[in-house]
Amino acid sequence: MVNEMAIEDSKFDLIIIGAGPTGISSADTAAREGLNYLVLEKGLIANTVYNYPVGRTVFSTVDELEMREGQLLPAREKPTREELLSHYVRFVLNEELNIHTEEEVLSVEKLSDDLFIVRTTRAEYAASRIIFAVGAMAHPRELGVPGEHLSKVHHRFVDPYPYVKKHVMVVGGGNSAAEAALFLSEEGAYTTLTIWRSDWENRDPKKGAIKHWVRTPLEHEIAEGRLQVLLFDELTEITETHVYVRTEDGPIVVVPNDELFILIGAEADLTLLRNLGVQIVKAGFSEVPVYDEGTFQTNVQGVYVAGHFTLARHIKEAILVPRRIVPIIARELRMRDAILNTAR
Repeated sequence: MVNEMAIEDSKFDLIIIGAGPTGISSADTAAREGLNYLVLEKGLIANTVYNYPVGRTVFSTVDELEMREGQLLPAREKPTREELLSHYVRFVLNEELNIHTEEEVLSVEKLSDDLFIVRTTRAEYAASRIIFAVGAMAHPRELGVPGEHLSKVHHRFVDPYPYVKKHVMVVGGGNSAAEAALFLSEEGAYTTLTIWRSDWENRDPKKGAIKHWVRTPLEHEIAEGRLQVLLFDELTEITETHVYVRTEDGPIVVVPNDELFILIGAEADLTLLRNLGVQIVKAGFSEVPVYDEGTFQTNVQGVYVAGHFTLARHIKEAILVPRRIVPIIARELRMRDAILNTAR
């Protein structure tokens, strides 16, 4: 049994779960609003960016990524993984934001509309409000194919060099898959990009087409004979030495294979939200929490969501949303304190 009176003096105004761009923006805004806040991150600062492939050029433009205008200064038009990661880390350090890394949240319990207990791998905290700003990469999507859990199958691509002169297949239809195939081919892997025809022929950027700065060198690799593209319907089986692929015309093609990357997206872990009673609905291939479009508060009073697993998932919106909702939270808490002070 938690003694609410005993923890009142040590209670945070706001606990933010996740230290990606959304969590950093939330913390920065909370600090500017004078809130007593804490950010809890199970990985590292900007952990999703940290897990990008080494040397990757980020698709978004500088004005969509930076925390303060003019602070992200890449060598080229768009920053690399390393430049963006450094920007976020330096921002956290320079602003002295209160972020605990490598501290996973295990549970969030609501005791009242003004009191939540957050238990982590290290400690237990109390807070008046909670913002969930977790990333969307917790659970990689799977194909459900026999052999998918062999050790040679990966759902994340980081570095091409362990795969030089190996037979490597990349499955997926988006930029991440295309980029992985490009990096692997350029650095000496015998690479096959296995992709659905609809994705390969898509040229509409608004419908998720492969970015032109990835597609152009990708097509060069194809023209030079270093990269194969296989238009497919489904993978039917994965073995230690081969991948069995049903092509769009029907026949099954047996492809020699040493390593396989299945890069078809990932989902956020919504377990903590579900356990709090937050309503979750289906949105396309994903699940998202239900929230007020103005305040981003869920059906559970005091619980807010922001970032990639909401419908405002573009990184620019993920940074801007906290700048709208944290001041709303701050005003509510100031009104609460004023009422309490008057009552005394």
